[in-house]
Amino acid sequence: MGTYIPPGWPAGVHPPGSEEFESTAVGWLLDVVPPDYRLHGVLRRYPIALATMARHHSKACVEGAREGYRTARTELAGALPPHAVDTVLAAYRKEGARLAETARAVDLVERALRGEVFTPKMSLPPLAAESEDAGPMGAEPKAAERRPAGPRAAGARSARAKATEQEAAEQEAAEQEAAERQPVRARAAAAETAGAETAGAKEAERRAAERGLGGAKVAEKKAAAAKETTAKEAAVERGRAGGAPEFSRAGEQRPGQNVRR
Repeated sequence: MGTYIPPGWPAGVHPPGSEEFESTAVGWLLDVVPPDYRLHGVLRRYPIALATMARHHSKACVEGAREGYRTARTELAGALPPHAVDTVLAAYRKEGARLAETARAVDLVERALRGEVFTPKMSLPPLAAESEDAGPMGAEPKAAERRPAGPRAAGARSARAKATEQEAAEQEAAEQEAAERQPVRARAAAAETAGAETAGAKEAERRAAERGLGGAKVAEKKAAAAKETTAKEAAVERGRAGGAPEFSRAGEQRPGQNVRR
């Protein structure tokens, strides 16, 4: 049975555990780092140190490509025509994908140099070995790598849909109940208003009746007083007409009147 090679293993490196594994790994890693790294013999004597430096270098390259992609339009606006900026972004996408692939391969080689044994993982789908660094350009590559939702996500969406439907049904029932209660409240309010108007009308009639009764009594009193005054005046006139003598003092006759002897 041959040695298992994980997905993403670099093509120029022999399988881990083979005789030529370390020498081919060192040669490949020196191609990953800048050329001046070849001047340091310690990196050839200790492949793990070289793999560690190559890992940091490759990850820095990926982050630099991502940052450049995000700011390319802002930094190049006005200096390049729009079609040239689009071409630069396309180059970032292509080189970014290559740098991300190299960073994953460096990680695998370093793990193998540290003694890790790779075994196939049957439970993982073919795309599970890919990490977040598959696309170095931020939002756009990630959007292109969206995967179909699994049963768990579908169940969550179904639960949210049911909850939304239940809320809509409850709201509709509440609105219907409010609509049914509204006529009853309107009738009660109308009845209360009518009762208030009726009570007000009765109170106004009572006050008007009191005012009318009081006026009648006053008029009756005035008529009685006028009648009494008329009777007194008539009595005085009758006394004058009868010729009875009028004395100013007892036993004294006014001048111009005859006295019987």
